Amino acid sequence: MRKNSWKPSNLYLIVVFAILYAPIFYLMFYSFNSGGSMREFEGFTWEFYGEVFQDTRLLIIVLNTFIIALLSSAISTIIGVFGAIAIHYIRSNRPKGTLLTLNNVLIVSPDVIIGASFLILFTIAGIQLGFVSVLLSHIAFSIPIVVIMVLPKLQEMSGTLLDAARDLGASSWEVLTRVILPYIKPGIFAGFFMALTYSLDDFAVTFFVTGNGFSTLSVEIYSRARQGVSLSINALSTLIFLFTILLVIGYYFINRRSSRPAGREERA
Repeated sequence: MRKNSWKPSNLYLIVVFAILYAPIFYLMFYSFNSGGSMREFEGFTWEFYGEVFQDTRLLIIVLNTFIIALLSSAISTIIGVFGAIAIHYIRSNRPKGTLLTLNNVLIVSPDVIIGASFLILFTIAGIQLGFVSVLLSHIAFSIPIVVIMVLPKLQEMSGTLLDAARDLGASSWEVLTRVILPYIKPGIFAGFFMALTYSLDDFAVTFFVTGNGFSTLSVEIYSRARQGVSLSINALSTLIFLFTILLVIGYYFINRRSSRPAGREERA
């Protein structure tokens, strides 16, 4: 007989996800409200989505946000990968533990403190607040994320792979590019997409380091929300949420493909 697979934990998970996603779906639902408010749904309309795409200033801010996110994610992934490799191959436990602790502290530190610290640093260094300051800040808080995502893959890798490559005459560069990097590719993709989502989502740090004439979506949405309820904010938030879902789905398929055994790919 087939056993009943229903467990109380399943009900708990359903309740948790309902609490998490109900406000988002509520926001998305009223983005189509022709009544212009979130009190009563009067009819379906695309009006507020049209307002989003007709707002030239908002489209420029969207472009700025994605440029910052893509650049900071790419740069932080490169630095984070080599940083993770350097930490992994440190032989002494004390320096390795110290570096890991410092890396983890940056992840758990409050964003307000990080943002205020960057603001003081840029002010002292004479760096004008704007594109450069936001880009440097996003790179800085994304590097520890990449390191955390790459290190587990390095720890899974057997040292015999490297020894075999060296015995076959591979140079240090060939070991890195043909053995280490292909093996940790899933961790690299995970770090890149995590850095990308963190950059797109960040508000606190960006709020401190952005200047006049430059803004990102998170700061813009906050500024507009303070002026009053507008369903164009709902429409914009809905588009961002859908784009985030596409990123997650894309990461899932990329990670699944990169984790596929090489022999299976050759037979395919």
